[in-house]
Formats: sequence, structure tokens, C-alpha cells
Amino acid sequence: MYVIPEAIIGDHISRDDCFEAVEQVFASMAAKTAYNFPVIREAIGHADALYGFKSGFDRNALNLGLKSGGYWPDNAEKGLTNHQSTVFLFDADTGKCSAIVGGNLLTALRTAAASAVSVGHLARPDARVLGILGAGHQAAFQLRAVAEQRKFEKIVAWNRSPEKLVSLEAVSNELGLPFECVSVEGLCEQSDVIVTITSSHDPIVPSHLVRPGTHVACMGTDTKGKQEVDAALMGRVSVFTDQIAQSITIGEAQHAVADGSLREIDIIELGAVINGAHPGRVSREEITLFDGTGVGLQDLAVAATVVERACAAGTAMDIKF
Repeated sequence: MYVIPEAIIGDHISRDDCFEAVEQVFASMAAKTAYNFPVIREAIGHADALYGFKSGFDRNALNLGLKSGGYWPDNAEKGLTNHQSTVFLFDADTGKCSAIVGGNLLTALRTAAASAVSVGHLARPDARVLGILGAGHQAAFQLRAVAEQRKFEKIVAWNRSPEKLVSLEAVSNELGLPFECVSVEGLCEQSDVIVTITSSHDPIVPSHLVRPGTHVACMGTDTKGKQEVDAALMGRVSVFTDQIAQSITIGEAQHAVADGSLREIDIIELGAVINGAHPGRVSREEITLFDGTGVGLQDLAVAATVVERACAAGTAMDIKF
């Protein structure tokens, strides 16, 4: 059994690796050669923590396993990341545990890769302004990954606490892109691509503000009750997702399906676009929305890449187990 600690994860995987792995997962899910098991996510009644499991099996890649972890809101006071997770991989032929992989950085990278894949396949080719709502830990990962998908000329951003946008501005400067702190109205008015990455349970983006031709990627914390955009918006756009079952229960679509403004049968798997079974965006004026709920197969795919690279580099710990 191999152990790859959190400290060396970044040495063995790139954003391009994550994009490729996540894109392939979406394609395999749509082709029904890979599937996720039901998600377990619970408040444990201690430290205000949420804890759970995401797992699945990819028959083509033979990735079998789970990610265990959750959210501890007071971790920052202890010098730790609030989101904590570990990926466990198992040999599909024998069931033996084959690897334990640090999952914190991988979760951030694969989440950013998911929105990047959606932008790559659904945003207008001439998209030039990228809007980011939220300034938490994940926001910088989103900015770096999505910015690579189009020739963006400007970044605009909003956060409830505007002073926290300093970190995003630094990334924007690093990328050589002008940066502007704006209102939600100003962001929607300018943006060709909007990425929401918050933990909101109340809609931030009103339906009427989203312009024709915009691509929206809803990437915030997915759980029962989460909501980043108006349910009415979901009813007037083309909705794509990683997994429909999660989208309608813990994702952005849950409210729109509940109030009847969106039908489950109208939600499209992004993998169908990747496979060529669905055309994706069909006009310049169409508004597309990706509901990224985060699936266990993404975690397994990026973890498998890290294991392969770490073993080749001789940095994986080989433990008899």
C-alpha cells in the first residue's frame, strides 16, 4: 500500500492533469462506464463539523475508492485548513487498499478543474471578462484554472467582505489581468463567465441581471439548502451538471426543481457534451449554467494520477499493510 502525504501532492500533479482527469470522469459518467455511490454527509454534533464520504467506481480506469472528510469551521484558529479530506484507493481486482492520499489540495484542484472543464466546453469562445463571486480558500484555485480556458482581458470580483478580495487581486496581478472589485450588479453587467464559489443558502445572483450569452458555473459548497443563484434563473437557462442526482438534492438545482421552474429531465450531463452526444451551447445568446456538485470519481481520478507520479518519482511511501 502506498501513502502519499499532503505535503508532496503539489509536486506530482498540475492543473492540466486535473483538467484531463476530471474531463475524462465526466465523459465516463455520461457513457455509464463509471458511477458514484450515494453521498453521506452529516453534522457530527462536535466542533460544528460536517463529515462524510464520496465514493465510486470507474470501470475503464479501474479507479475504486472513497474520499473521507468534511468541514471544520474552527480549523483556521488551529493553523489548519477548514476543509480536511483523505482519499483511499482500492485494488478493483482484490479489494485491498492500494493507496492513501492526502485530499486537501486535490479537492481544491479538482473542484477548480470541474468549472474549468465547463468553461472550456460551454462558454462563448470570445468570452473576455471573468467574474468571481466569493473570496474563500477555493476562489484563487477557480481563478487560476478558469482563466486558462479563454483569452480573458479582465477579472471582476465580489465578496460580502470586500477586503478579502485582496488575495484574488494578487492572483489576477500574477496572471497579468486587470482586476476590479464590484457589486453583484456590476459583476453581472460586465461578465461573460461567472463563477460562484460561496457557501450561501440565500440567492446572491438575481435572474434578471444575468446577460444573454453568459456562462455561469455554480461551484459553492453543495449541501441541502445551498443556493447561490435565483431559482428563476435555472428555469430560463440551459442547465448542465456533473451528476443529476446530486444536482437536484444537494446542488444548485434543488430549489428550481422543487418549485417547478426546472424539470429534472431538462438537466444535461456535461459528459454528454464532452462525448459529443449533446451539442452544448447552440447560440451566442444562450445562457449556460453548470451546477458543479463535486463527485467522488473526480477525487479518485486525481488521486490515481498522484499515486502513479509519486511511485515513478520514488516519493511514495510503500507500507506493508
